[in-house]
Amino acid sequence: MSRQMGPLYAAGFTTAFGAHSVAANLGGFSEDAVRSLLTLGLLLALYDGAEVILKPVFGALADRVGARPVLLFGLVGFAVASGLYAVADSSGWLWAARLGQGAAASAFSPAASALVARLNPAARHGRAFGSYGFYKSIGYTLGPLLGGALVWAGGLRLLFVVMTVMGLVVAGWALFAVPAVPPLPRARQTLLDLGRRLADPVFLRPTAALASATAALSVGVGFLPVTGAAAGLGPIATGAAVSVLAATAALVQPRAGRALDAGRLTTKTGLSVGLALAAMGLACAALSGLVGVLAAAVLIGVGTGLITPLGFAALAASTPQARLGQTMGAAEVGRELGDAGGPLLVAGVATLASLGYGYVALGVVLALGAVIGLVSASLDSDRVGSG
Repeated sequence: MSRQMGPLYAAGFTTAFGAHSVAANLGGFSEDAVRSLLTLGLLLALYDGAEVILKPVFGALADRVGARPVLLFGLVGFAVASGLYAVADSSGWLWAARLGQGAAASAFSPAASALVARLNPAARHGRAFGSYGFYKSIGYTLGPLLGGALVWAGGLRLLFVVMTVMGLVVAGWALFAVPAVPPLPRARQTLLDLGRRLADPVFLRPTAALASATAALSVGVGFLPVTGAAAGLGPIATGAAVSVLAATAALVQPRAGRALDAGRLTTKTGLSVGLALAAMGLACAALSGLVGVLAAAVLIGVGTGLITPLGFAALAASTPQARLGQTMGAAEVGRELGDAGGPLLVAGVATLASLGYGYVALGVVLALGAVIGLVSASLDSDRVGSG
C-alpha cells in the first residue's frame, strides 16, 4: 500500500464503519439505545438519505475546487458530527449527529473515489479500486462487531467518541500523505449535457451493475439470518453466514482488480459473470438449510466482489478526469438506491408470497442484467470485428 493511498483506503473504511457500526447498534441493549421502531427507522434513513441527496453535489464540488479539500472537509465534518453526540449525549443531538455523519460521508466518499482514480494510472485502476473496495468491505464487516463491543462497554456515546477520533486521525493522515491534485480545466456543461452523459450506456451499465451488486449484498446481509432462523439455525450459524458473505466480497475485490489490470478479465464479461453469480446466490438462498444459506453467502460475496472494482474502474476509464468527482458521486447514488431497492423488492414480494419468491424476484432482475451485458459485449465485439 503506497503512502498516498493509505488515507484513501482508511477513508473508505471510515464511511463503511460509520454506516454499519451505528446502524447495527442503535436498537441494542445499552441504556441509550433507541426503543421506538419508528424512531429507529428514521434515524437509519437519515444517514442514507443525506448521502443520496448530497453525494452528487459534493462530487461536482470536488471537480471544481479539487478532491483533496473536499476529502479533508468531509473527514473533519464527520469527526465534528460524531463529537456532537459524544459531548452532548442527548437524544436530540443524536439526530443532528447522524444527519451530519451522512452529510460528511457524502463529501469524503466520492472525493476519495475520485482521488483513487486520479492518483493511479489507468493500467492500475482495477487493482486500486479493488484495494479500496477491500477496505470498505472490512469496514462493513467489522462495523457491527466492533461497534457492538464499544456499545456494550460504554454505550452509544463511546462509539461516537471512537468515530470522532477516527475522523480526525484519518483527516490528519490525509493532510500529510495525500498530495494536492489541482482541478483540471473543464468545458462548460449544461444540464442537458449532464443528462446525456449520465444516460450514456458507458455510465449506465457499470452503475446499474454496482446498484445490483449492492442490492444483492444488502439483501444477503439483511435476510439470510431470517432464512437461517426459519430453518432452525442459531444466531451463531446465521451470523457466520453473513460474515462469510462480507469476507468473501472483501477478498475477491483485489484479485478481480488485478485480473482486470493484467488483461485476464474484461469489464463487460466480469460484470456479467458477477451478476450471474449473485443471481445464483439468491436462488440458493431460496433453498432451506445451512447448505443453501452458506452457498448463497459465498456466491453473492463472489459476485459483488467481482462487480465492485470492475464497475468503478469502468467509470473511471470512461469519464474525463475533470468530471471524475461528479461521476463517482452519481454512481454512489445508484449504489444507495440499490441498497434500498433490493430489500424493498424482496420484502414486497415476500409479503405477497414468501421470502423464497422474494429472493427469486431479485435474482431474476440480476440474471436479466447479466444476459443483457453478455449480449451487449457480443454485439460490441462483432462491430469491432466487422470494422
